[in-house]
Amino acid sequence: MSIIQRLADLGLTLPQPPQAVGQYHPWVRTGHLIFVSGQLPLVNGILKYAGKLGADLNDADGYEAAKLAGLNVLAQLHAATQKFETLDSIERLDGHIQCVPNWYNHAAILDGASDLFAQVLKNRAGHARTAFGQTALPLNAAVELVVTASIRPTTN
Repeated sequence: MSIIQRLADLGLTLPQPPQAVGQYHPWVRTGHLIFVSGQLPLVNGILKYAGKLGADLNDADGYEAAKLAGLNVLAQLHAATQKFETLDSIERLDGHIQCVPNWYNHAAILDGASDLFAQVLKNRAGHARTAFGQTALPLNAAVELVVTASIRPTTN
């Protein structure tokens, strides 16, 4: 089953890859690695989850924000890998979560992205990850994801 079909089975549609919100590339390929710049929980360029976890948003909102940012990661990987054809695996996920002091549910929030990747990418989803608590993120986003993925070598 294709990745696009798995998304459809989950009731999800792969969005257009979000444009950069600054002077950088949304992704860069170096050798067999793809570095995906920070992805926010955007829908059609509009931030859907804004604010701090533990104050403005609850944990369920944070999980959905991470899932949505993960969907945007998949859109960038789709663009970078010739429609997922050369995607080997997600290697690393760094999750930045805007939160109040003394809030400690970072891992549960980041599971929104990890769970999405596991459901959609299956055996290509395993990854190392780190969760960070931040006092502020770009555009007041609740979550920002940074991903490193690997691609299979192509034969010429």
